[in-house]
Order: sequence, then structure tokens, then C-alpha cells
Amino acid sequence: MSSLEDCIFCSKKNCKIIKSTKFFFIIRDTAYPVTKHHTLIITNRHVSSYFDLDKDEIVELDKVIKQQKKELINLDSGISGFNIGVNIGEDAGQSIMHCHIHLIPRRKGDVKDPRGGVRGVIPEKQKYKKK
Repeated sequence: MSSLEDCIFCSKKNCKIIKSTKFFFIIRDTAYPVTKHHTLIITNRHVSSYFDLDKDEIVELDKVIKQQKKELINLDSGISGFNIGVNIGEDAGQSIMHCHIHLIPRRKGDVKDPRGGVRGVIPEKQKYKKK
């Protein structure tokens, strides 16, 4: 992004905000959801990385993630697990250089074998090999 005006999260362009806090706003990822009710927790302040968050933002982020977990389970009783993900840098898959956290609801049977979870970002590393 060349400027803050170009940042989709700063402009909140096409962002249907479901909740706002002092430091964050929350949307459902309707453009590229991994699962139904995939949620994005986005910083109000333009920073590119989780590592740029200050102590107050990190404390609030923990509360927001836990609150969203409860709200999602109330919304959909089929949710039985979650993945929390943060892509930091292009080589880690970050495509919008504005800090955002993915809260991805999981359901029994949504993949054949979920073992290895987030290790699947490198597919051949997802499954544990017997030693």
C-alpha cells in the first residue's frame, strides 16, 4: 500500500463492522472466508504487524478474541474449535499490510484430518511423521 488512504482497513471500505472497541473493529470475512463466520479483528491504528501493537492493544486484543469466541459459539452451536492466525509479512502470506487477526471457527468434519492444524501453512509439514 502506498498510503493510508489506499489501505482498505483504514478507509473501512467494504467493511461491514459488527463491533468496535477502543483499539479494534471486528468484521466477518465475507470476501475470502476459510469457514462460515470467519472473523477479522482489525486494529484502528494503522500498524502492519502484531509486533507493532502496544501493551494496551494486546490486553484488549485478548479480551476481544475471547468475547468473539463466545459470540460465535452462541451464533453457531456447531462450532467445536478455532484457529487464531496472524500473517506477518509477505513471505508469511500477509496481503493487507494492516494488522488483523483471523479467528476461524472450526467444525467437526470440516476437513478429513485436522491434526497438525496451523502447521498446514506448509502443507507437507502439517502431518506429524512417525519417528
